[in-house]
Amino acid sequence: MERLIGTVSRGVRAPIIRNGDDIAAIVVESVLAAAKSENIEFRDRDIVAMTEAVVARAQGNYATVDQIAADIAAKFPSGHVGVIFPILSRNRFSICLKGMARGAKKITLMLSYPSDEVGNHLISLDDLDEAGINPYSDVLTEARYRELFGYKTHPFTGVDYVAYYREVIENEGCEAEIILANDCRAILPYTKSVLTCDIHSRARSKRLLKAAGAEVVLGLDDILNESVNGSGFNSDYGLLGSNKATEDTVKLFPRGAQETVDRIAAELYERTGKRVEVMVYGDGAFKDPVGKIWELADPVVAPFYTAGLVGQPNEVKLKYLADNNFAHLSGKELKDAISDYIRKKDSDLVGQMVSQGTTPRRLTDLIGSLCDLTSGSGDKGTPIVWIQGYFDNYTN
Repeated sequence: MERLIGTVSRGVRAPIIRNGDDIAAIVVESVLAAAKSENIEFRDRDIVAMTEAVVARAQGNYATVDQIAADIAAKFPSGHVGVIFPILSRNRFSICLKGMARGAKKITLMLSYPSDEVGNHLISLDDLDEAGINPYSDVLTEARYRELFGYKTHPFTGVDYVAYYREVIENEGCEAEIILANDCRAILPYTKSVLTCDIHSRARSKRLLKAAGAEVVLGLDDILNESVNGSGFNSDYGLLGSNKATEDTVKLFPRGAQETVDRIAAELYERTGKRVEVMVYGDGAFKDPVGKIWELADPVVAPFYTAGLVGQPNEVKLKYLADNNFAHLSGKELKDAISDYIRKKDSDLVGQMVSQGTTPRRLTDLIGSLCDLTSGSGDKGTPIVWIQGYFDNYTN
């Protein structure tokens, strides 16, 4: 019988994951239990994914404020650190900033404006236009920012991040100075020691700062990129992708989990006879149209995945075929013609008109975004996602 259901994404409930848990065994048993409970059969090329948070928790990949402070003090011996381009987030950055302040004597904090890198706005573009401010060139002191825009709070969190970040720094006995600018080099008149906190543009910021004469240039990926006083660490991403765990600890992005995803795939094959793809996912890559927030605050969507998830979709646009190649057909003749075209399509459709409008993104970014939307970030209790039919097309 013809399959009438395409892609299905299911959140799978799992136990609360603790440090030292066997995450691979928990994922396998949770998905098998869900299959039995809902009477679902596995298929080849199903996808099983788990959120990066439970992987890192099982690894015990945590760090304390004191451990962050120790790394900052060692890597910025002058004591005056220019901390630039952080995102506006209590969850993502406040504990990191607390550690930076504890490890420094003075922080000159430079915020991008009107929004941070992922779309959290301090002010609106309309506010800038009304004030006659050019965000590409104008550097604002905190006093000038207040004179022009007053006290603005984030529409979702109700937080004035300029005031909040100043408070975090000063509560650690560290001197705080805040400016707003969008050229990373604007920090250099204040200090030559710079910690750039941008996520996806960090390589460019480091390059520009070094070329402009900065003496110490590091990114969040260079802090806790190795263990400090017994801390967790991430050799690739450091503090990037970290989240607040408690008022004094952060959970870091998971590390070394390729073996975990490969083991899950192997055990599911042994238990089901089906070849299942497996991945670890973090933030999805999509933008909220109301809050204007681009979700991707992690350095990558999917840090670990099985080999079958490498590449991009290779799809044709059905409406293009229906309106162009087969505009003269309808009903069963149209269906048969399109199905035959799909079966015979080229293995690489890049640049062909028939693929226009399809999504030219990596499979791991697309699937990771679907997983993130399925599991959510609240109390659903489904850190595992089981996707079926993702690789199907109109002919299946």
